[in-house]
Amino acid sequence: MTYPQLAVTVDVAIFRLLNGALHCALVRRDAEPFAGSLALPGGYVHGQEDGTLEDAARRVLRDKTGVETPYLEQVASFGDMARDPRGWSVSIAYMALIRPADEVAEITQQEGDRLHWVPADETALPEPLAFDHARILDAAIRRLRDKVEYSSLPAHLLPEHFTLPELQAIYENLIGRPLDKSAFRKRMAEADFVTPVEGVKRAASHRPPQVYRLKDEARAVLFNRVL
Repeated sequence: MTYPQLAVTVDVAIFRLLNGALHCALVRRDAEPFAGSLALPGGYVHGQEDGTLEDAARRVLRDKTGVETPYLEQVASFGDMARDPRGWSVSIAYMALIRPADEVAEITQQEGDRLHWVPADETALPEPLAFDHARILDAAIRRLRDKVEYSSLPAHLLPEHFTLPELQAIYENLIGRPLDKSAFRKRMAEADFVTPVEGVKRAASHRPPQVYRLKDEARAVLFNRVL
């Protein structure tokens, strides 16, 4: 039996904090179709090389942007005969959360004008995206924002070491409203996804705050109720 040809790709929405706001990475395509257009980093699944879809997503991230991230989550699948002018195709969309680390600055310099950080808002993109990537980006943004109030996802956007005030600040940033300090800290303790970094304090003019890190950088913890 012969099987029909079907293109399978992975596309990745990479999120990071930039100047206190959530941003997403786009690349400018240098080949047809949509040559010169901005797009999410993506590529074909290599059947002889990629053991899993996540393997394919991580390879595409490395090859297209140089990004290595501990946190990667599958968002949704997109497929029809119209999304790619070359024919029927299916894309498995992922979102990657990366810390504001030094390697990101190196990537930006290395890629020159090929890597573009834009505000994570599908309605405010600088120009139309290739394929159906605006729809994919919108789904990834909604997934991230929907999970903010009941998961540890925001913590994956912070530096490796952070304080509880910094953790609360990023939750408030993404939720868009202030949170009660004592209630927030109680919820974080119940979720049990951070651990103190022994012997490390953040310099301060008053009592130095304790520094924390994630217990598991590759996994998001779900809360038993929303914030």
